[in-house]
Amino acid sequence: MIKLIIADDHNIIRQGLRLILETEDEFEIVAEANDGAEAVQLCAEHSPDVVLMDLRMPGMDGLSAIEKLRETQPEIAVVILTTFNEDDLMLRGLQAGARGYLLKDTNRSALFDTIRAAA
Repeated sequence: MIKLIIADDHNIIRQGLRLILETEDEFEIVAEANDGAEAVQLCAEHSPDVVLMDLRMPGMDGLSAIEKLRETQPEIAVVILTTFNEDDLMLRGLQAGARGYLLKDTNRSALFDTIRAAA
């Protein structure tokens, strides 16, 4: 079982990802976060295997959350989840310790495969 946290400031994105991921028995969504600070807090509480992390969120953004997680829980795999192919921002996220990235318009099999590879 791969335990997941979904961190995105858009409720509809979190709900959609939950519905897609729950179709696979190997994924368990243990929490959802509205911003980076909540994601870091929930990671401390739930110790997920993988966090799907949006980069652009109010408050603590995804990049800052990735950096914090690398300091506090480096064993957690972070996969960047973004709407745009923002090369500079994604590169900074990967340099901060994310294991990969997905565009929000990716297909199900790529989503599943990326999570499995990150875990």
